[in-house]
Amino acid sequence: MADTPLRALVADDEEPALAELVYLLSRDDRIGEIRTASNGPDALKILQAADLDVVFCDIKMPGLDGIDLARVLSKFASRPQIVFVTAYDEHAVQAFDLEATDYVMKPVRAERLAEAVRRVVTAGAPVALHTPEETEDEVIPVELAGVTRFVQRSTVRYVEAQGDYARLHTGQNSHLVRIPLSTLEERWRDAGFTRIHRSTLVALAHVDEMRVDGGRCSVRVGDDWLPVSRRHTRELRDLLVRSTSLRG
Repeated sequence: MADTPLRALVADDEEPALAELVYLLSRDDRIGEIRTASNGPDALKILQAADLDVVFCDIKMPGLDGIDLARVLSKFASRPQIVFVTAYDEHAVQAFDLEATDYVMKPVRAERLAEAVRRVVTAGAPVALHTPEETEDEVIPVELAGVTRFVQRSTVRYVEAQGDYARLHTGQNSHLVRIPLSTLEERWRDAGFTRIHRSTLVALAHVDEMRVDGGRCSVRVGDDWLPVSRRHTRELRDLLVRSTSLRG
């Protein structure tokens, strides 16, 4: 997909917003064909007749809103990716339950839309397997009050599940990202992260101490003590011994 321009549909019932999105996307070399619709039913007709890669879709539209459109598309044998573009933030969790690729807030900034296109291009791309020594430090974009910041994976000490979201804990801060913990577990396994609890992923390099008290295991990461489930205790102990011997 990275080598072939994306075929896109832009759906918005407000003409100025529709025109602005089309203009911004037309300036992106990763976008090829752009079709437009001013309501949900028209968008669905286009999607049923054409094989498109991505839909940039408003949520509040007449006839069939963006959430309902996404529900219909989820039943397609081969569905396009969905990027919601909206002025309302209260639908974010619902949108990602429907496996939206991104959720962009209006007014749309060119750099934020470009990041959404990047996520569309890279979504579903195969993840290369590396040894810890070969793995490059991933950079994760996080958003706070409409500002995108970038967090290096190496600064993340542990990750907590919060529904379909994950909270990244660094030395001083925490950041909520729209990525399920299971996805990060698979993606970061070769970078030294391991599951210690159904809701916790920890970076082995940041584990300072392991303690077993009354049959219950926990690890210290900085100033935080994190519980380790029984099913993960033996595997964690083996991984810590192995990582310590490698560092030594």
